[in-house]
Amino acid sequence: MKVKRYTRRKSPETEQNLEMWWKSFKETNDKSAKDKLIITYLPLVKYIAGRMAISMPSHIDGDDLISSGVIGLIKAIERYDVDCGTQFETYATTRIKGSILDELRSLDWVPRSVRGRAKLLQKVYVLLEEKLGRAPTDEEVAKHLEISEDDLHEWISYATPTTLVSLNTVLNSGDDDKPLQIIDTIEDSKYKSPLSATEQKELQGFLAECINDLNPQEKMVVILYYYEGLMLKEIGQILGVSESRVSQVHTKSMLRLKGKLNQRMKEFIEIS
Repeated sequence: MKVKRYTRRKSPETEQNLEMWWKSFKETNDKSAKDKLIITYLPLVKYIAGRMAISMPSHIDGDDLISSGVIGLIKAIERYDVDCGTQFETYATTRIKGSILDELRSLDWVPRSVRGRAKLLQKVYVLLEEKLGRAPTDEEVAKHLEISEDDLHEWISYATPTTLVSLNTVLNSGDDDKPLQIIDTIEDSKYKSPLSATEQKELQGFLAECINDLNPQEKMVVILYYYEGLMLKEIGQILGVSESRVSQVHTKSMLRLKGKLNQRMKEFIEIS
C-alpha cells in the first residue's frame, strides 16, 4: 500500500470550509456537512492504515484496514467537541487506530502460538538486560531460548503484528473489579487532574529512559517512525539498510519496550 505523508496544513479556504461544516453538523446535524468532513479527513485514515499495514501479515488487505478506519473516523466526527481545545486529527487518530485494531482482534488475526512467543521474547529481553546491564545480542537471546539465531529472527518476524496494541487491552482489574482498559487511560482534555499530570510526567520519563537504553539503530528507528512519522522504506534509505531490516529492528525495539512497560505495570500494581 503506497501512502502519502499526511499533513495538517490546509489552505485558508479549506480551513474556512471546515469551520463552517463543523458548525453546521454540530448545530443542525446536517448530513451533507458530515459527509464533507468525512471526505476531508479520509486521507488521515489512509495514512494511519498505511503505517499500520507495516506491522500486518501479508494476507491482511489494506482496503479492509481503511474500511475499519473510516468507521473510527465517523465515530470521532460524531463525538468530537469542537470547543475541547484539541485538534481533531489528534482526537481522531486514537479512535481510527482503535477501530482498525478492534476489527483485527475480532478476526483473531494473530495465532495464539505467535502471541505466546512474543510474550516470551519480551520476558527474555527484560531478564537478560537486567542480568547483563545492557541490551542482549541476538546470539545471547537465542542461546537463552536454546534456539538458533535464524530461528530467533523468524520468531521476531512472526511477532511483528503483536507489537500493535488494542485500545481494549485490559491493564488491570482495579479495586472495584471494573477492568481498566488502555482507552480508559487516554486523558480527557476537559478534565485536568493534578495527579494525572504527575503520573503522565512519570510515565513519559520512564519511556524516555527505556528508549534511551535502546541501541543507536533501534533508537533512531523509534524516533524516525513515531516522532518524525516516516515510513519504514524512508527510514531504510536514511540508515542505509533494507526495509525488512528496519521492520526487524522496529519489532525488537517494541518487544523490549513492551516487556519493560509490562514489568513496570506489575511493580506498580504490587506497590499499590
